[in-house]
Amino acid sequence: MRKVLLLHNPHAGANDGHLEAVQRAEEVLRRAGIETTVAATLSSVEVGGQARDAIRAGCDTIFSCGGDGTILDIAQGLIGESAALALIPLGTANVLAHDLSIPKDPARAAQAALDAVALRVSVGHVACCSLDGAPVSRYFLSVAGVGLDGYLFHQIEQQSDSGKKALGLVAYFLKAFQIWWSYPMNRFSVSLSGSAGDAENVSHTAAQLLAVRVRDFGNVLRELAPGASLLRDDFRVVLFKTSSRWSYLLYVVQGMLGLGRAMTGIELSSATSLRCDAPTSGMPVYIQADGELLGTLPAEIAIVPNALTLLVPHDFASRQR
Repeated sequence: MRKVLLLHNPHAGANDGHLEAVQRAEEVLRRAGIETTVAATLSSVEVGGQARDAIRAGCDTIFSCGGDGTILDIAQGLIGESAALALIPLGTANVLAHDLSIPKDPARAAQAALDAVALRVSVGHVACCSLDGAPVSRYFLSVAGVGLDGYLFHQIEQQSDSGKKALGLVAYFLKAFQIWWSYPMNRFSVSLSGSAGDAENVSHTAAQLLAVRVRDFGNVLRELAPGASLLRDDFRVVLFKTSSRWSYLLYVVQGMLGLGRAMTGIELSSATSLRCDAPTSGMPVYIQADGELLGTLPAEIAIVPNALTLLVPHDFASRQR
């Protein structure tokens, strides 16, 4: 690590002391002799370009200073590049940082990046329709969710930014409970192509789907898809074939408690690609990735192998096995 860009999202998390946190991380890097530049993120469609411009200017590492949405935006410019992605977790949920066990303190997170190893990982890719019908193409690192999960983020996006910042995680859980109680659990069709590379698709009907790449979601959610890992070249897929909202709630509670997952109507499998088709009637079915609403079905979700260099703690690989 010789020259880095710290891209910080001024709207991430509760925003209290945000810039000071970034400066603390920058000071650690400067003391280590690293040439550093700090810049605020622009719009979500421009952030990838900011990362690519920094790489062209000689940066070998791009720091994401924000939450999972900031990581998502920056990653769009790093796919296929040799430059590494490092994390300073300043967001609300910080799912990827939790999975990697990166400290929440910005100075310690910066030191962890200096001590880290570069790991080439696969990522997910979503192709779907935006809310206005335009094509969407986005990479993601942690999880994509279709159905109730996507509708939750559609509803959260309707809230004012001030409301989200004031409540933080509380806003997510309160809204999640409201959505769980009222969402009609619309069913859609799903085709899976297995991790063994077989060409034959397996078809299902589901009310909710999670395509997961991380083991530990952190906070209270913990492990929602046993066996999921950034070290794998596939997704762990949770298929909610039942329309029972109580089964959905029980599954999530079991994840919080670290209990077993065997439940009627909820299946766990592996896949390298998925296709989700919209229902022929009823309200749209929404899809989100890494906490950001992407659009509606139909959608294709696929693994992109060997796509991104990620800085991870030395013991990450051993902990994931």
